[in-house]
Amino acid sequence: MRTLALQHLSPGEAERWLALLRPGLRLEAATDADRVMGQLGGVPALPAKVEWPVWEGHGPLSFIALVDCAALPVDALDTDLPHEGTLLFFYFDGQLDGGEALVLAEDRESWDGARVLYIPAGEETADREAPAGLKPYPLVRLSGRVEMTATEPWHPQVRETFAPGAPLGQRYGHPVCDQEFLDALWKLDDEVGHQIGGHARSVQNPVEVEVAEAVLDGPVPWDDQRLSEEAGRWLLLAQFDSEEAADMMWGDVGTLYWLIRPQDLAERRFDRAMFTWQCS
Repeated sequence: MRTLALQHLSPGEAERWLALLRPGLRLEAATDADRVMGQLGGVPALPAKVEWPVWEGHGPLSFIALVDCAALPVDALDTDLPHEGTLLFFYFDGQLDGGEALVLAEDRESWDGARVLYIPAGEETADREAPAGLKPYPLVRLSGRVEMTATEPWHPQVRETFAPGAPLGQRYGHPVCDQEFLDALWKLDDEVGHQIGGHARSVQNPVEVEVAEAVLDGPVPWDDQRLSEEAGRWLLLAQFDSEEAADMMWGDVGTLYWLIRPQDLAERRFDRAMFTWQCS
């Protein structure tokens, strides 16, 4: 990242850009020698008292992924994740209705179609079979490595650093927006992938902006400062890409994202996490 920045930016601007990078945990299929940090698919282990998440009027959600917080290198990240316990991610994937009902950030009535459950350490759990009508995804165990992550130059945080007041979600007159710099950054890592913490790898516009638009009351113009401020309040909790090994395909090779506010994360209010998804 440093080499790339110094090749395309002045030394001073390169340092300012590098200061915006955030450590994220990139997840990938584990080998026998890897430390397992979570899984895609399979079945979740739940306490007897915890009900399987349901979207009222539509049906139960599919189990997508599990993250073992005790196995994560939490201290190497700047996201205030628990040091123990388990995070479970569920999503209404269309198995029950042929994809008729969509879970969309902008549709408040669909928000119950995606859920995060946190199971504290020490609770007795057992594998829970999927409800009738849902076929579990093939199990893929995940390991991970910490990497520095970058975000788009039109992300509010980057825009405010290099071009305060520039239109949200658009290019502006600075080298971080030059196509040569963006192509080099993409060539360095062209995979969206699975990730915990760090900057989200958005497929389209910044997912933080999508979530900010959804939580604000009513349509907000992109030049409204409230939108930029709200987008800056959301952090990536997790993203799960389409994955052939787990037979997961989100739209046209898309990605599922869960974001959370720092205060809710500190309070372990994972029920307040927001969901969105993007595809090409």
